[in-house]
Amino acid sequence: MADIILKNKNMEIGINYHGAELKSLKNNGTEYLWCGDPAFWNRSSPVLFPFVGGVKDGVYRHEGKEYRIGQHGFARDRDFELVSQTEDTVWFGLSDDEESRKIYPFGFCLGIGYQLLENGVKVMWKVTNYGDKTMYYAIGAHPAFYCPVKEGEKQTDCSLLFETKDGKAVPQLTNRIFGQGGTVTDRCETIETEEGYLPITDTLFDNDAKVLENGQVQRVSLVDSEKKAYLTVEFDSPLVGIWSPPKKHAPFICIEPWYGRCDSESFAGELKDRDWEQSLEPGESFEAAYNIIVE
Repeated sequence: MADIILKNKNMEIGINYHGAELKSLKNNGTEYLWCGDPAFWNRSSPVLFPFVGGVKDGVYRHEGKEYRIGQHGFARDRDFELVSQTEDTVWFGLSDDEESRKIYPFGFCLGIGYQLLENGVKVMWKVTNYGDKTMYYAIGAHPAFYCPVKEGEKQTDCSLLFETKDGKAVPQLTNRIFGQGGTVTDRCETIETEEGYLPITDTLFDNDAKVLENGQVQRVSLVDSEKKAYLTVEFDSPLVGIWSPPKKHAPFICIEPWYGRCDSESFAGELKDRDWEQSLEPGESFEAAYNIIVE
């Protein structure tokens, strides 16, 4: 049972204080968000902060000092405070503390908000630098959606649809290939779509996530066997990851807008030098949002 539930005529969402994580997304009673069954993956929609993905060898460097940190940072494993709640919107907050500064030496406040829409949810982020020096960070989403969702279908009956913001199909994708130890390689591959549609095969994620950089797409949909989109994620982020646990045939697909990503396997620089790393000067804030739309 989620800690906080918001409802309207069609939609119902549930969010936990732990990780400020979305745990349920229902439209007219149909659940679209993965339940977090540890047999496949024990999360539903964690927020990735202050890292997206992993750092090479589990260690990053800042101003000549080394820090050890796990994949995707620590926000997903912290309890957030309730900041505000209305009939259709809720905000949670997390700030730095003595423990966080041991592994991430910055003064910050992370706000995570959810606004109920007529047919979905708007997920909102606000990152503020409360320290006295430049803050480096990444932030990303990791929501997992049932696939298939229609009774009687198999996952291989379904497809992904890739589109631009104005709904134009993306005929070709450039994927950054994953390497070892949670890093990516310096190699890319071209993936051809069928007028934006990419069939979900049994082997699609055998080499881990698809990492699409440089704003190639702004809309990714899960599509049923009749080529009808049943869920769409809309975003402005420069990267998006598409993932399901490799070789597990898990009944879900993750669509992940990112501002940042894991290290390259050849990376040897400091935190500020990481690919796609974000920065804020003292007192500055960053705000972003993405929408999950269900049919």
